[in-house]
Amino acid sequence: MKECMIAAIFFPILSGVLLLISSLRDKMRTDRKRVLTYVGAAFLLTALLVVVTVLGTGEKSVTLFWLMKDIPVYFSLDRLGSLFVIVITIVWVSAGFFSFEYMKHEGKEKRFFGFYLVTFGVLIALCCSGNLVTMYLFYELMTLASMPLVLHNESKPAIMAALKYLFYSMLGAYLSLFGIFVLYHYSSDLTFTAGGFLGAMAAGPEALLLIALFCMVLGFGVKAGMFPMHAWLPTAHPVAPSPASAVLSSTIVKAGVLALIRVIYYVAGPSLLAGTWVQYAWMILSLITVFMGSMLAYREKVFKKRLAYSTVSQVSYILFGLSLMNSAAMTGALLHVVFHAFIKCTLFLTAGVIIYKTGKTNVDDFRGIGKEMPVTIWCYTFASLGLIGIPPASGFISKWYLAQGALTSGLSVFSWLGPVVLLVSALLTAGYLLPVTMKGFLPGADYDYGALQKKEPSLWMLIPLIVLTVLSVGLGVIPGPLTDFIRQIAAGLM
Repeated sequence: MKECMIAAIFFPILSGVLLLISSLRDKMRTDRKRVLTYVGAAFLLTALLVVVTVLGTGEKSVTLFWLMKDIPVYFSLDRLGSLFVIVITIVWVSAGFFSFEYMKHEGKEKRFFGFYLVTFGVLIALCCSGNLVTMYLFYELMTLASMPLVLHNESKPAIMAALKYLFYSMLGAYLSLFGIFVLYHYSSDLTFTAGGFLGAMAAGPEALLLIALFCMVLGFGVKAGMFPMHAWLPTAHPVAPSPASAVLSSTIVKAGVLALIRVIYYVAGPSLLAGTWVQYAWMILSLITVFMGSMLAYREKVFKKRLAYSTVSQVSYILFGLSLMNSAAMTGALLHVVFHAFIKCTLFLTAGVIIYKTGKTNVDDFRGIGKEMPVTIWCYTFASLGLIGIPPASGFISKWYLAQGALTSGLSVFSWLGPVVLLVSALLTAGYLLPVTMKGFLPGADYDYGALQKKEPSLWMLIPLIVLTVLSVGLGVIPGPLTDFIRQIAAGLM
């Protein structure tokens, strides 16, 4: 299985690089059908390699080479990595096929798909990383590979947004790098171990170690959109192509989540941080972000920017669950990783359909949009119900576990403040998502039905939307198998 894992990592990267080289050599003429066939085959073969790797029973660990005497580039796929890599694969393949139609609207398709494939491979490598240094290398590569997706249209706002994304990400990465230096001082072997190992080694956590871990919480929290380093998200999303916004918001922000889980639960150990100022500061920042993101989304009129602020809020649900450091909260956090990925990808792809078919970007202009594209807006509506957390949609399940994790945590004020903030955020989420549905399907008596034109997209765009919507709802209706799998992961980390 290790050969299959390496192939799953490097096949999309090499496929993307070849496409980028081809785009440099052929600026005048592009055979679009051949390009899309090539990209589609790359998506499907990568997905097949990922599935075979995850489901296979052979060895899933390999040292690629040694950076230094005692620091290998090491890959090892465990249950947590398998969960993330499957979610990422579903999202990237779905949004990728959606792009076949959408990118006619944006142009420069070879370049877009080239960087899209490279970033896909880098994310798979991130999920399969077996130690902290390997993960950090691919974490940095992910930023560099995904930045061109933000600046794709080469306008001044897009370039400035991409630079902001780069600067914020690099600042976060350097904060995290400082933490890696300190952790390496305590243990030269930073291989991931379920439950962590530094907590058992450190006799009463030293101040420097706690400072280093807090720097890593802030640093990796940048990618996850945690306050106060969240501002790149609402800047990048409105200018990026909608498929790029979809994967940025649904999976790339989860790279920060994955990195935090690896640091806290696979290197440091939750016992090292439990009850310290680092845990309390992390919970405070997470809850501030949940509330602030929801409020800003509620006030925002630009649709994609509204969804970006929503991501700021929703990903911090996950961070709050991680900061509680108990099994129920961890289960809720990992469930929300999965549900939010599918839901938010659906919402951003819906925004892409509306922009592609109508050119409208402001929610005030969406009156009657449900009459023009009913299937698309029904997909949006079902995904919205999941994000709000209305049962039996999937978001209800994850928020239930998060609330239970907070209530049983015994962390004084946070045991009740957390659920209160989550409930207020859910109300605000309903306030900024459902008006689109209401205006779309109930435009009012003065709406000009005579001018109504059906604008439903092609199957290239519609099928990914429907698939992701089914996952968003279906995983809430039948949550058992996924929940049991995630409970096993959570139990092994405490």
